[in-house]
Amino acid sequence: MSVLQQSIHSGFGAASTAAEVSKDLDLSGKFAVVTGGYAGIGLETTRALHAAGAKIIVPARDIGKAGQALAGLQGVEIRPMDLMEPASVDAFAANLLASGQPVHMLVNSAGIMACPLERDARGYESQFATNHLGHFQLAVRLWPALRRANGARVVSVSSWGHRHSPVVMDDPNFERRDYDRWSAYGQSKTANILFALALDQRGMADGIRAFALHPGGIVGTDLKRYLTDEELRKAGVIDEDGNAILDPARNLKTVQQGAATSVWCATSPQLAGMGGLYCENCDVAPLLSPEMEARRNDEATRRVGSFSLGVMPYAVDAEMAERLWSLSEQLTGARIA
Repeated sequence: MSVLQQSIHSGFGAASTAAEVSKDLDLSGKFAVVTGGYAGIGLETTRALHAAGAKIIVPARDIGKAGQALAGLQGVEIRPMDLMEPASVDAFAANLLASGQPVHMLVNSAGIMACPLERDARGYESQFATNHLGHFQLAVRLWPALRRANGARVVSVSSWGHRHSPVVMDDPNFERRDYDRWSAYGQSKTANILFALALDQRGMADGIRAFALHPGGIVGTDLKRYLTDEELRKAGVIDEDGNAILDPARNLKTVQQGAATSVWCATSPQLAGMGGLYCENCDVAPLLSPEMEARRNDEATRRVGSFSLGVMPYAVDAEMAERLWSLSEQLTGARIA
């Protein structure tokens, strides 16, 4: 895997914005689905794709909030869906498939972070259920529409937080171990990366390619709702007065900068013929060195700005990707037809 995880020197960087990445693109005639596309980096992703000419469907748990956020964006349609409700995912996919519409871009941007223990109706832990299983089910159900595009990309917003945990295959839902909200988050973000790897292997023959990414450390989103100011200061993302610290060189970004890698992965011609990659700062991220891997839990390296860029080896392990795919099929009942 380390051979694949190498920079392609895109010309963009940590300070690039979604608008800068998309400004020369013509996405007329292209259709995108953006989960979480009405808040945070998902909203900025929607705006950038829309500005480039794409028609977009935004699945929304909160229709009212989505309507307010997306008001005035012609060609952006809102439809109900809740990633924690499997029936709503199936209904959303069935409705879209019935239209015969292709999906050229599926951007899985919705997510939750570091929340207290909660379970969905199936008993699955909420971060794993929302961040991974719901998106797995959605992508698999939409497979015919992705295939119909004759060139589709599935983009999953992961995080540097994947360093907190691999996927614990024999207990992903914390049924036999104590719940830790950061381990749960890390596991779900590792799952996003492994999902991209396994999906890309299954889809490349049909022109379906997949990517995962770290958007950067971004304070101005709903993800921080479960974090105290003390925790945010300790992480190095706000100052003593509660103001966001912005420093792209340390991966501390605005929302517009945070959405850039999502848009780049979904649209860039530079990634033609590639897939199964983990990206950061609008480029392919390197594989973390053994030294950095060993230090990942050191207190001194927990601050966002202290982390070297890169991906943990366990998150790009082909065998683990296949195990997760099988587990996800088992837990969701969703399989590629």
